[in-house]
Amino acid sequence: MASETRDNWNRRAFLAGTAALIGAPALAQSVDGEGTVEIERDVTETVRHNVSSFRTLSWEPYFSNLKNGAILVDIDSRAVHFWNEDQSVYKLYPSSVPLTEDLTRRGRTSVVRKVEGPSWRPTPSMLKRNPEWPAYVGPGPDNPLGTHALYLSWTYYRIHGTHDTRKIGRRSSNGCVGLYNEHIAELFGMAKVGTQVLLI
Repeated sequence: MASETRDNWNRRAFLAGTAALIGAPALAQSVDGEGTVEIERDVTETVRHNVSSFRTLSWEPYFSNLKNGAILVDIDSRAVHFWNEDQSVYKLYPSSVPLTEDLTRRGRTSVVRKVEGPSWRPTPSMLKRNPEWPAYVGPGPDNPLGTHALYLSWTYYRIHGTHDTRKIGRRSSNGCVGLYNEHIAELFGMAKVGTQVLLI
């Protein structure tokens, strides 16, 4: 009899525990109110796997020619594409992009200067938002521009490296486009002053 009671209790505990586990996601979804928690799809629904928009592209829809090479920065997919002038090299790099649309600039520009071991000065608007920031950071591991920088014809805009690798693949910059230091070093070696740049 004691054995039968224990079996019934174990069965009830098992069923109650299982019901709690099954009901937990539904409870979690409504804890903070509608729209604050991501709701997973029904597991029976067919889901297209995300191939990602991080994919190879052809240069022709974006540039009329490859004179001096071309760099395409895709803000939405957070990718930087590079084609050299004779089309023998194509590179695709993950990147960080501006934090907000207000900080994002789109359009055509070009590389006007290349600097290995760049120094960094925050823009006036950055200092206004962050008065505690230093006015100058020299080359080295604390420099937000990483090891190399491609200066664009737009004031304050650069394609540069970063020592903070957590930023890559995210909206995390104040306007520039960031790459892993090893990637910017490679791009720096291939890009020229005069390389076309398009941010879309």
